[in-house]
Formats: sequence, C-alpha cells, structure tokens
Amino acid sequence: MSLLRRRKGSENDIDSNTTHDSEPIDDEDLKTEKARREKTKKKNKWGCADSCCWLIGCICSVWWILLFSYNALPASIPQYVAEAITGPLPDPPGVKLYKEGLRVKHPVVFVPGIVTGGLELWEGHNCAEGLFRKRLWGGTFGEVYKRPLCWVEHLSLDNETGLDPPGIRVRPVSGLVAADYFAPGYFVWAVLIANLARIGYEEKTMYMAAYDWRISFQNTEVRDQTMSRIKSNIELMVKTNGKKVVVIPHSMGTLYFLHFMKWVEAPAPMGGGGGPDWCAKHIKAVLNIGAPFLGVPKAVAGIFSAEAKDIAVARAFAPVVLDNDIFGFQTLQHMMRMTRTWDSTMSMIPKGGETIWGTLDWSPEDGYDCSPKRQKNNDTKAVRQRDQGNRDLPLKSVNYGRIISFGKDVTEAHSSKIERTDFKNAITANNLANTTCNDVWTEYNEMSIGAIRAVADQKVYTAGSVLDLLNFVAPKLMTRGSAHFSYGIADNLDDPKYEHYKYWSNPLETTLPNAPNMEIYSMYGVGIPTERAYVYKLSPPSECYIPFQIDNSAEGENEDSCLSGGVYTVDGDETIPALSAGFMSAKGWRGKTRFNPSGIRTYIREYNHAPPANLLEGRGTQSGAHVDIMGNFALIEDILQVAAGATGEELGRDRVYSNIFKWSEKINLKL
Repeated sequence: MSLLRRRKGSENDIDSNTTHDSEPIDDEDLKTEKARREKTKKKNKWGCADSCCWLIGCICSVWWILLFSYNALPASIPQYVAEAITGPLPDPPGVKLYKEGLRVKHPVVFVPGIVTGGLELWEGHNCAEGLFRKRLWGGTFGEVYKRPLCWVEHLSLDNETGLDPPGIRVRPVSGLVAADYFAPGYFVWAVLIANLARIGYEEKTMYMAAYDWRISFQNTEVRDQTMSRIKSNIELMVKTNGKKVVVIPHSMGTLYFLHFMKWVEAPAPMGGGGGPDWCAKHIKAVLNIGAPFLGVPKAVAGIFSAEAKDIAVARAFAPVVLDNDIFGFQTLQHMMRMTRTWDSTMSMIPKGGETIWGTLDWSPEDGYDCSPKRQKNNDTKAVRQRDQGNRDLPLKSVNYGRIISFGKDVTEAHSSKIERTDFKNAITANNLANTTCNDVWTEYNEMSIGAIRAVADQKVYTAGSVLDLLNFVAPKLMTRGSAHFSYGIADNLDDPKYEHYKYWSNPLETTLPNAPNMEIYSMYGVGIPTERAYVYKLSPPSECYIPFQIDNSAEGENEDSCLSGGVYTVDGDETIPALSAGFMSAKGWRGKTRFNPSGIRTYIREYNHAPPANLLEGRGTQSGAHVDIMGNFALIEDILQVAAGATGEELGRDRVYSNIFKWSEKINLKL
C-alpha cells in the first residue's frame, strides 16, 4: 500500500507538498489537489485578452509620452526638424500678406457647418450628473467612452418635435472656441483665425455665428433666437468698424446662411424684419467653402443605412463591432436612432431631382474619367477648350443618376432591362417589431419583411424616387423635414408660397438678395474621389438590425474604375461632389437669372487637392478635402485678400480645375 501511495503521489506531482509520506492519501484529496493545481495554472496563463490589453496600454503610454515630450519642447525645435528634412517652410499666408501690406479692413463672420460646432449641456438626466456646461460634442469626447448610452440620449432630439426632449437642454458653445478645433489637435477654423490675426484681426473684428447644427434652421430662431443674434452682431460690427462684413460659411453653414439672408429681410414674425436692402447695406461678400448647395448623395446613405463609404469599409473589415450586439451596444442602430432626430440632415438631401442629378440613363457627369491622373490647368478658358476636345473620348459611362442600386448588375444594365417592383404598395405590418430592442428601436423595427424586400425589388432609385424611398423607411424624420426643407425646382418664384421659410435654403426655390454690389464665391476642393452613387444589398436578418447595407464587395474591373467598395465616385472634395458645390455659381446664379435677379457677381475658386508630402506636414497646406481645406494656404490667401478689400476681379475671377462648366451646360434648367 505504501508503494502504491508513493506511485500515485509521483503521478500527480504532489510529493513536495506532503509533509508525512506515511499518512494515507485518499482519492478525494488527490482530486482536490489536482483541481487546485489546474486552477492555478489557468490563472497564471497569459491569454489573448491579456496580450491585447498589454499592447493597448503600451501604445497609449508611448503616445502620451511622445505627446507630452512634443508639447514640452520649445516651438522652434519641431520646426527646425521639419525644415532640416523638407527644406525651409513657406511663410503662412498671414505673414506673407502682412509683408505685402495687407491689413485688417472688413469684419469677418464665420458660419460653421454640421458636426464641427461644439455643443454643451445645460440640463440633463441623472446619468449626466457633473456635466453641466461640459462639452458633449467637440473637445475630448470623453463621455462617449465613459457613458455612451447617456451621451446618445442627450444628443438625440425629440422624435416628434425635432426639439429638446423633456428634461434635456444641449446648447451651442459660444465664441471663437465654438469651432476653432473639433478635437484636440484637429483644427477647423483655428488656422484661418490665426492667419487673420497676423494681418490685424482680433475678436472685435471676428465673430463665430455658432448655432445648434442638429435642429432645423428656422427652429434655431424659434428655440434660441440664433438668427436674431447673428443679425444684431453683424449690425454692431458694421456700425463700430464702418465697413460691411465678409461672411465665411463652411459646409452646411452655407445653406444656413442662405436661409438667414432670406429670413433677415422677410417681415416678422416669420422673418427678421430687416427689409429688402438689409444684405446690400451690411454684406460685402459671402465666401462659401465646400457648399452642398444642391445636396449630397452621402446624406441619403446616412439616413437610409446610417453609413457612407468610410463606415461601409469599417463594417466589412470588422462586422462584429458594428453589426452585432457587443457589450450591449448596437453601434449603427444607436447612431441611426440619434441622427434620425437631427432635422438639419434633411437640408442636404439632393435638390433638383433628375433635372440636376440625372435619370436612370443620363447624368451631367457622364463620361467622367475616374483615373487617378488629375489635370492641373488652372486657366478657365483652356479648361473649357479641353472639355470640348474631350467630348468624344471613348470612356465607359457610369450611371450616376442611379443614386441607390441593389446589385452591381443593376448599376450597369440599361433601364429597359431592369425588372422593377413598386415598393409603395407593400404592406408595412410590424412583424419585425421586437420588444427586446428597447432603446435601439429604429423605424425599421416597424417594417415588415415584405416591405423590406419590396424596397430591394424596386432595384434602383434616382434623385426623384429617393424622396419616396426615404418617406417609406424614415417617415417620422421626413414628416418633420418636409415642414422645414424643400427639394424641387421653382416654376414661378413670384408665387407667394415661396415666401415660406421651408424654401429659403434651397437655391432652386428662392432668390438671392437684392444686393448688386455684393459678391458670392464658391470655394471648394477638387481632385478627390467623392461619393456619388451606391450599390446596396440586403443585410442578414438579426434582432434590431438595419436591413440594408452598402455592398462593400462590389468593385470595378480595374484600378481606374469609378466603383470601389460599393461606392461610385466622382470629382469633388471627398464629401461634396463638384456639381453640388459649383453649379449655382457656374450657371444658376451667373449673371442676371431668375434665381439672381439683381445680378450679384459670382466666382468659382477651386483648389486642386495635393496630399501632404510627409507626416511632418500634418494634414497638408494644399489639401482640398472637405475639412482639411480650412488649412489650405491658397484658400486662406484668397479669404484674407477679400477681407482686406479685394474683389473677385482682383483675385483673377474664376479658377477652375474640374469639368464644372461642361457639366453645368448639360443641365437643362430654365434661367
């Protein structure tokens, strides 16, 4: 028995832990000791989760050490290193133009776009304790990580009114800090402000017209009296400086200011009561940067499936993160629930229907060459001649008019070959409804399987039919939006109905002010593939799911194709197609037209995109990207010269790299 006990002890490796070899060891003790040892081994084992946490911790530590070291260095050292590698850096535009004698003249007004303006909490629920007057949007975004569901709850608006939910008040940050930086180190207006300061500008000659970019334009006045404040500040700046203002809107801010110019002249109570000559008396020029005047297809994709090209790529790369319920979050569903309460997004749905954006078999950009080679001729006359000479080149046409198509084959087939079923007669009984969805409930939960399939069976949607599609899948948002925004083309602008504010941000259903001495500039980047049309597919059914998604597997036949990752691209600034940003200045407003009865002079200033040569250049000084263009030296020089008194003629009139004039000529719009 003693020999047997020793053999068992050797087999289980416990001899070293037994104090009395002669003591009997029963089977129960052996099992207990073995289990304890296995548990200890498992506890000490270095798992995959441990490795990931260790790696993330190391990366964060190194990042913060480098960031601290960089900020602790004298400012001259990073500049010295950069110059040693790349050569002497050019003077910033403000320094350069100051040396040439430019000085502060016209006060300037900044109008930020969607997303870029900071929002802070003034009243919230219990989960937001300690966040009074702290930024929920813009800044560090710390609350997204600490309490994400609370953050979503407080940034969402009431789904019936489009205004504040009960017990919540989120308001725009005021002052230049409202949109100088979107996040630490990520500038928006900061570079332009710094260069204006170099020629003498300061806070009394600069004003940030911050507003709550989530709510409809007219509701910013109803709730916050924002437009009244803008009107008063502009009047004060004109009075104290003795000069008209130069207004610089960016992105959706261009639509907001278009609305403001109609509001300020309209009689109260709907308008500001400034009279028909208010703009002529107070505004020298409006410099629209990256303007989505005619809308953006990206807005359709955002409403339809809460994604665009970048989200579709991430969704394909890591589907479990965005599609599945990980740690209690349905990321895209939460984003859809929140953004579908933001009525401002409705202002960027494509306007003008098929007349502007194209039909099933025609679009203004037909024949566009998607190869990475970009033509850099900045002579407008030469560009027009080049376009004329290229009309007959045998390029494979893309059906850009088909903004949404279900299947790559549908995007390429002739319209007569596509079998379509009208989705509008589909039954929408809510057999997808599931009470377990709770706070990620979206309007898709109220649609039937049959209705979802019917949407896909219609196969293809143009800028005309996409409005019916959005009314079908997002009825609450579209019902609110239809009271504040319009998307058509006016037949008769003298019709009294166009005096309503819902038409004021649509340049095709309103007129510019009676201000013949005012100037309007369209300033935007080109040379970057920009979203124009989408290939969709049905998503695999799951609980609380979004049933449609961009088909990331749809690819073109070669590297020069316009199709990549389920998205057809065209020339633009990565967000706004050149057609939307430039058409009104190229044709709709050019000269005296029914949309520009006083003949306000319009100019196009395009900036051909050039990426940064190296990491030391940051986001680059020649970028044409939608936000990065705010640091483009050529753009800043143009702005500074206009602010210092220059006219469009003195700037050299138009500077065009794209085919905007050619595309505009193809659009049959009554002027």
